[in-house]
Amino acid sequence: MNFDGFFAQELTRLQEEGNYRDFAELERHRGAFPAATCHNGPGEVTIWCSNDYLGMGQHPDVLNAMHAAIDRTGAGAGGTRNISGTTHDHVLLERELADLHGKEAALLFTSGYVSNWAALGTLASRIPDCVVLSDALNHASMIEGIRHSRAQKVIWKHNDLADLEAKLAALPAGQPKLIAFESVYSMDGDIAPIREICDLADRYGAMTYLDEVHAVGLYGPRGGGIAEREGLMDRVTVIEGTLGKAFGVVGGYIAASEKLCDFVRSFASGFIFTTALPPSVAAGAAASIRHLKVSASERQIHRERVAQVRARLDEIGLPHIDNPGHIIPVMVGDPVKCKFISDTLLREHGIYIQPINYPTVPKGTERLRITPSPVHCDADVDRLIDALEDLWTQCQLARRPMAAQ
Repeated sequence: MNFDGFFAQELTRLQEEGNYRDFAELERHRGAFPAATCHNGPGEVTIWCSNDYLGMGQHPDVLNAMHAAIDRTGAGAGGTRNISGTTHDHVLLERELADLHGKEAALLFTSGYVSNWAALGTLASRIPDCVVLSDALNHASMIEGIRHSRAQKVIWKHNDLADLEAKLAALPAGQPKLIAFESVYSMDGDIAPIREICDLADRYGAMTYLDEVHAVGLYGPRGGGIAEREGLMDRVTVIEGTLGKAFGVVGGYIAASEKLCDFVRSFASGFIFTTALPPSVAAGAAASIRHLKVSASERQIHRERVAQVRARLDEIGLPHIDNPGHIIPVMVGDPVKCKFISDTLLREHGIYIQPINYPTVPKGTERLRITPSPVHCDADVDRLIDALEDLWTQCQLARRPMAAQ
C-alpha cells in the first residue's frame, strides 16, 4: 500500500469538503490579551475564540506566581506523582480546588481530557456491573472514558429529563448507575438542568458526574461553576473541571469525597503513569483560583461584554444560537463558507476566529464560535461586527430580521 498516497488523498478530501484545519501560528502578547501576533498570517490580530475566557492567562497574579515557582523549584515536576513528582504546589492546588467545590478532596490530572478519560474510565470499570447514562452531547473525552471502561452504556437525549428517567426506570433497581453530563455545553452554549438530574439520581440511587470545564471560574459567587451558582455542589458526586480555560493555564481535576479521589488516584492509569504538571503551572492555577474566589469584577464585565456582542449581532441580523451561557455560536451552515469567512477575517481584518466544522459539530451546523472576554474593548467589538456584516453579504448568507432601531 502507498501509505503517503492514502494520507494525501484523505487530506485532499478534507480540504475539498472545507473541513481541513489550518493552524494560525499565534504568539500572544504578555499583558495585552486578546492581542497576538500571527507569524504565518497578517501579523497583529485580535483573538475572538479563546477559551481563556477571562484573560487569566495574562493576569499579573498568575504570572508572578509562576515566575516565583520557577525560581523556587525549577522547571519540571520530576516524574509521575507516584514516584517522584508530587510537589507541595500540587498539594496546595488540590486543597484550593476541594475548597472551591465544597468537597473533601480533589485530584489533579494533566488536562481536562485526561481527567474525564481517567476518572470515568476508572469508576465505570471498577464499580461492579456499573452502567453509565451519558448525555448524547457529552464531550469526546467523556465518551472515550466510558468506552475505555467497557461498562454498559446508555445514551439519553440531550438535556431530556423524561428520556433520562425512562432509561433509569428500565434498569434493575439494584444495579450501580452513574449519570454523566456537562453543565455548559461548549458548542451550543446551553446549560443542563442540574437540579432535576440530581433529583432523578436520588430517586434511582445513581451517582452523578458533572463536567464543569466551561463553567468553572465563570459562574457562581466564587467561580465554582453552575453547580455553585445553583447551590447544588453538595448534591453532585463528582465535579470535573479544567485549569486550561477560565483559570488560564493547563490541567484538569476532579473534586469529590476523599475516598472517591483516593480510589481514582490508586487505580487510574491516566494518573499513575503520566508525568505530573510542572510546579509552576500548579502555582499559577492556584493563584488564578484564589483571585477569582474573591474577585467578581472579571465575571461581571464578561457578562456585559457577552450581552453587548449578542445585541450587536441582533442589530445586523446575524443568526446565532440564543443560550443562557457565555458562548456565542454564529451559525453559517456551510463548511466552505465557514472556512472562507474565518480565513478572510484573519487575512483582511486581523480577527482570529477558527471555523467549527464537522466532526466537531454535525454537518449543516457549521459555525463561528465567538467567546467575548472582559478584556475585549468597544473598538474590538466594532471591528468584529463590521467585518462579519461585510462577509455575510459577500457570502450571501441568510439573516434574521433586523432588530428594531
